Order: sequence, then C-alpha cells, then structure tokens
Amino acid sequence: MMFFRAAAFLLLLVAAAPASAAALQFPPLTGRVVDDAHLLDAVTASTINAKLAALEQKSGDQLVVVTLPTLQGHEIEDYGYQLGRAWGIGQKGKNNGALLIIAPNQHAVRIEVGYGLEGTLTDAISRLIIEDSILPRFRVNDYAGGISRGVDDIIQVLGGDSADFQRRAAEQTNPQPNTADYAQLIWVLIFLGFWLFMAFGRRRRFYGGGMPWIIPMGGGWSSPGWGSGGGFSGGGGSFGGGGASGRW
Repeated sequence: MMFFRAAAFLLLLVAAAPASAAALQFPPLTGRVVDDAHLLDAVTASTINAKLAALEQKSGDQLVVVTLPTLQGHEIEDYGYQLGRAWGIGQKGKNNGALLIIAPNQHAVRIEVGYGLEGTLTDAISRLIIEDSILPRFRVNDYAGGISRGVDDIIQVLGGDSADFQRRAAEQTNPQPNTADYAQLIWVLIFLGFWLFMAFGRRRRFYGGGMPWIIPMGGGWSSPGWGSGGGFSGGGGSFGGGGASGRW
C-alpha cells in the first residue's frame, strides 16, 4: 500500500501543488497553539502550549496545534503539508516538525509529520492516535479533550515511549492490494504521463525546449517561519505528506 500512497502523492505534487500553493492563504503563526476556529478555552490552550514548549526544549522537536475555520476548498492532506512548509515547522536540515490540524467545519483532523520524524511518528501510529484518542472525543463535541489527548499521545511517541503505540499499530489489519488497487494505480500513471506530455509540449512550443518546472523537495519550500508574539517561530523545516487523517 505504501507504493500506491507514494504514487498518489507524487501525482498530487505534480498536478496540484504549484497552483494550489499560490491560491492558499495561511494564518499567521502566532504561537504553538493557533486556535483560529476557537475550539479551546484559555486554560486548555495555555496548558497545551506549555507542554509543546517543554517538548521543544527537551528534544528540539516542534509540534504545533492549529484549528481552522476553513480549508479553502482543499482536502486537509493537501492543506496540511503546505501549511507546514509555509510556517517552516521544525529545524532546517532536521525537519523535525509536526502539526495537529483540526478543521471542525469540514469534520477533518490530521497529524502532519515532517520528513525527519516520519520514522518515529509513523503513518500507522498517527492513524492510531487519531482513531483511538481524538475522534471518539470529537464525535461527542469534546474538542478540547480530543486535542489535549492527541497532543499527549504525540508527545509520548516523540519522547521515545512508543512501544505500546508500535504494538497496537502493528496489530491493525492492513488490507492487501487487490485488482482495484492496481487498476487505480494504472489510471494514476496514465494521467500523470498525459499531464507530463502536455506540460512539456506546451513549454517546448513556448520556450523552445528545456525543463518546464522543478518540484521543490526537502527544504526547498520551507521558510524561516512567521514571527509570533511569544517569540516562537518555525525553524525552516519541511514536510512531504507523511502522517494520517481522520473524519467524524
């Protein structure tokens, strides 16, 4: 299944990222908790912020919680990695950042994981945290409880105490690829090949040859982050779509 995910994400990067990156508008990074959807009371937000600050002081890992009133018509997976890159969460070169993103109006939540943390906060563990700790609370409108529990679980994993999460994630059943999976992959590759052919053809006619574009990877799209009132900013980390999403 990892191959199919990689192929689908490649298609997303090539076909959608340049246009969508220009269209998206991101909120300013005002701190480790950016509650633009107003889901948290002041005490809960302050408590979470203190935990995130302690995590960064101890390990250097940056975790940011953001709630959004809208995804601007995008899927949370598309919005999430672009937000992480725009804010530059995590240290440049280490890419040790993560986001917990909640969009209540779209009933969507995502743990977005920077390149450097993908081996620790894996897709399977991220999915487990969302399904077992966050979504049950969100379904009864306990947003503060779901966010707090999700933060605690992520911090526990990043802090090295992840054995139980690894065991439970391994016990999750992973369906084997079937004929439909391969058919979907074939259509993805056909569409990607057609898109590349058309893109190269147009640029050759216009420019007389040469590469039509370059997909920035690694730290290529990262930024030093936005300033914040509490002195917090991203360190230039980058994201590539690792993590997991859930809906309620």
